[in-house]
Amino acid sequence: MSPATRMLLGLLLAALLVVAPTTPSAVAAEANKPGAGGTTVIGIDLGTTYSCVGVYRNGRSWVAFTDTERLIGEAAKNQAAANPERTVYDAKRLIGRQYVDDAVITIPAYFNDAQRQATKDAGAIAGLNVRRILSEPTAAALAYGLDRKDAGGGERNILVFDLGGGTFDVSVLTIDGGVFEVRATSGDTHLGGEDFDQRVMEHFIDLVRRKHGKDIASNSRALGKLHRECERAKRALSNQHQVRVEIEKLVDGLDFSEPLTRARFEELNNDLFRKTMAPVKKGMADAGLAKSDIDEIVLEPNSGVNPDEAVAYGAAIQGSILSGEVDANTETVVVLDVTPLTLGIETAGGVMTRLIPRNTAVPTKKTQVFTTYQDKQTTEGERSMTKDNNHLGKFDLTGITPAPRGKPEIEVTFEVDVNGIFHVQAADKSTGKSEKITIASEDRRISQDEIDRMVREAEEFAEEDKKVKERVDARNQLETYVYSVKSTVDGELGDKMDGDDRERVEEAVREVNEWLDSNPDADKEEYVEKLKELEDVCNPAFSGAYQRSGGENGTEENDHDEL
Repeated sequence: MSPATRMLLGLLLAALLVVAPTTPSAVAAEANKPGAGGTTVIGIDLGTTYSCVGVYRNGRSWVAFTDTERLIGEAAKNQAAANPERTVYDAKRLIGRQYVDDAVITIPAYFNDAQRQATKDAGAIAGLNVRRILSEPTAAALAYGLDRKDAGGGERNILVFDLGGGTFDVSVLTIDGGVFEVRATSGDTHLGGEDFDQRVMEHFIDLVRRKHGKDIASNSRALGKLHRECERAKRALSNQHQVRVEIEKLVDGLDFSEPLTRARFEELNNDLFRKTMAPVKKGMADAGLAKSDIDEIVLEPNSGVNPDEAVAYGAAIQGSILSGEVDANTETVVVLDVTPLTLGIETAGGVMTRLIPRNTAVPTKKTQVFTTYQDKQTTEGERSMTKDNNHLGKFDLTGITPAPRGKPEIEVTFEVDVNGIFHVQAADKSTGKSEKITIASEDRRISQDEIDRMVREAEEFAEEDKKVKERVDARNQLETYVYSVKSTVDGELGDKMDGDDRERVEEAVREVNEWLDSNPDADKEEYVEKLKELEDVCNPAFSGAYQRSGGENGTEENDHDEL
């Protein structure tokens, strides 16, 4: 993952924490009080389509970039139609205005070591101390199983089917009392709800082309409108057999309105539905379970938890356990996660020697003796040759005594921590000297200095962002007033306006609209001045119209003295 991508993730996390409203519920209020265990730990569901903090409130979050500025939140949302290619959207707004330091962040279960480390780096850029990286299905299972852990009946095997916005995860867990043991994970990091939305969009793009002779495939604004309505229709089809996709002025003044049935939606996405079955079968096989061994399938948590908030809810539970802020419900909970991919080392001939198989419970450690002949490449994956797997890096064996070829001298220890992140150590058996091994992969890791630099830059942007927000708010205020004036002139009051007054108002509105189109980057003061100029033209005209309207309706009242 590139530094730019990590920077974007960090900005998203920082933005979500800044714009989030204060937690409203009694539970959140209690979470803000210092507990016996020390600091509060929040849970963050860092998803492709939605992100969420805590467990009580969710919403969309936006980040946008232009040639001259960075926009966050509503400012980014308001300009999305004009800047769709550089606007990041469809993420949850987060709760909790208080500054927090500690967090549990969720990731797709099938994230590799590089992706896990990049997520931790993004948290650091956002100013967070990432206490734990937790897989999303495990978090969802926590949310689902917390009130069922004492239900009795012994062990229960649960299959969590987590089809998110951009990734798909399957986890097989065994719940026994308060112990949540992940048996196996599988998934597809390039399959999610966005793929289903895209199929529906392609259907309507083709329909517009055939019925109306218009090609909107390269029209960013039209595609943005269509994307929003297709996602809305997809959600509505969960409990309706048919919905209507309606978009006013989709393109060139075309008002678009077409039905979409559930049957048609399933037909468009039939191959994607079938594609989800392969990870399900793989997860069950890795766990050594048959269909008959699965007691429950979890598509979403129990009705007491908002499905959009389930993963963040589970992350917050894990956070409360880490911070010591436990109650009778969570004090006995233990979460045992697993490694998503096999970890190994390259030996002679390019063969991958496996040290830690996939689906091994973490934290875990494995030690093995190797010779000085090997290239000492570390890899992760399921192929037998290292060239076919994901390269993690080379050993940096400093201070190790050279030895003849083939003589076993180096004791290598692979360790995976509770976050699923990989560490390596080595010891020279002939001298007893121990050396830490650095996995040197510049494409994968960023240094603490780089993280600090990104944090400093984000802080430096704070004042600039404030000015940008004020400028955007001023523009929005002017645009809102222009719209209000046009509505008034076109309404009943417009019929009562003096002809010259109406012409002056309409001309002033036209001039302001032209100025807005020609000055997208004007200063706040310019927008304020334009608003005042327009008000100076409109207010007297509207005042006269109101007086004429009142005079017509209240002529008899004019004969009375005012009280």
